[in-house]
Amino acid sequence: MFSHDRIWAAIDALAARNRMSPSGLARRAGLDPTTFNKSKRNAVDGRPRWPSTESIAKVIEATGASIDEFTRLMRGEAQATETNGHRPGITVPLIGLAQAGDGGFFDDAGYPAGQGWDEISLPAKPDEAVYALEVSGNSMMPLYRDGDIVIVSPASSIRRGDRVVVRTKGGEVMAKILQRQTARTVELSSVNPDYPDRQFAVDEIEWMARILWASQ
Repeated sequence: MFSHDRIWAAIDALAARNRMSPSGLARRAGLDPTTFNKSKRNAVDGRPRWPSTESIAKVIEATGASIDEFTRLMRGEAQATETNGHRPGITVPLIGLAQAGDGGFFDDAGYPAGQGWDEISLPAKPDEAVYALEVSGNSMMPLYRDGDIVIVSPASSIRRGDRVVVRTKGGEVMAKILQRQTARTVELSSVNPDYPDRQFAVDEIEWMARILWASQ
């Protein structure tokens, strides 16, 4: 039971149970956001890297879990109970909002592309294809905080007043409120009043996707 794989599986399960990515869990626990990255779980020569007991103690405290609960997650018992006793969930791609501006993550329609995504579990299957973005920084305060997860649907219709994630052709990614859209322009108001509203020509927008809900 006490193995490298099961320890990391328990950390991933604890993050998913709290609707966070492993990096979001690390932030909540006051650790470096990269502490639980999959790339850090093995050394360059392939030797396993183990999370410290201090890190484990901090995430248990930060999530209000107990050592017994963490042990059950190591055994996989909590996941089995949830599957058998509650609505089945699904796993969807997850990427940090700050990374979403990099090339290669999305196709032209705004869906995840390629391999190597992190993943997050949702409690139930949504009616359409979705993915998750992890908020970074304070540009979306007070609605969304650093480390919150927003669930995005590129296929959903968008109306005035909807919260949206927008990517420009210049690679800028932002979460805004759709104020007005015409045949020529897209007007976006900011969630955080400390950040300016934005206006773009339609041909400057690569894609715009509706935020369905947030996991906080």
